[in-house]
Amino acid sequence: MTRRATWVALALGVACVVGSLLALRLGAAEGTAQIVWEIRAPRVAMALLIGGGLGAAGALMQGSLSNPLADPALVGISAGAALATVAGAAVGLTFGSLGAGLTATVGAGVAAAVVVLASQHEGRPEVVTLLLAGVAVTAFAGALLAVLVTMTPVASGRSLTFWSSGSLALSTWPAVTSVLPFVLLGAGTAAYVARSLDVLALGDRSAAAAGVDVRRVRVAAIAAVVLLVGAGVGAVGVIAFVGLLVPHAVRAVLGPRHRSLLLVSALAGALLLLLADTIARLLANPLEIPIGAVTAAIGAPAFFVLLRRTRARQGGWA
Repeated sequence: MTRRATWVALALGVACVVGSLLALRLGAAEGTAQIVWEIRAPRVAMALLIGGGLGAAGALMQGSLSNPLADPALVGISAGAALATVAGAAVGLTFGSLGAGLTATVGAGVAAAVVVLASQHEGRPEVVTLLLAGVAVTAFAGALLAVLVTMTPVASGRSLTFWSSGSLALSTWPAVTSVLPFVLLGAGTAAYVARSLDVLALGDRSAAAAGVDVRRVRVAAIAAVVLLVGAGVGAVGVIAFVGLLVPHAVRAVLGPRHRSLLLVSALAGALLLLLADTIARLLANPLEIPIGAVTAAIGAPAFFVLLRRTRARQGGWA
């Protein structure tokens, strides 16, 4: 990593530690040792874990698909994971368990495969087709999810709002440990493909001429995204726009090299989700705003700006 990237990573790491300590102290209830350890601490750990996964996943998707608008929630991966989680609960899997995390990851993988295959044109995924395929997959998964929540007693305990907006309110230590192995495996896969993604940015033909197996790199990158996102969605629901916005902000500061981009995006995503969750807990106290609503309120206007900028750079999509 460059010196700038190292300093930015260190600054974000310190900010995550300080933010975590503040989040442990802040809350409506008195900060007893039991409340801090059993309620706030797993929530903070989950925010850091899932935020880091979303930040890195967004950078991976944008780099591997050459699509600056790619985000796990926007292209249907998160919706596939949510649907699979509720379907698993319908047959007896416990929310926040390792089995539920595995089921969510499989659902995310199926959704990713459908969207990427549907958007292929001349061997490469198109920007607009990818987004439209993501909309279709999200709508289809949402419809099935609504049916399952309505008809299944086990699934009905968790409202559809939870899955569509996301919440860390039910985070526990077992849920954290069920998500952790998937995120670690995804992070390892991301580190493995980071250098190849730099070459892939030159274009498929140039990357192939340089000895990069383009198809293999894309498959590995999408697999890493599925691992980084799937189990987290199964534990806390769908949280949008973190994977879209964080890599853009980091890329503007550090440039496009993926080794630095992935690490700093993970740290920035962790910090962003930690701050968003703290705001969600305290803003309307004693009520709680879904954390996905906080990220969407920030991310939706920014998405329109990115959409217009991307369209202008490509000369229109007509």
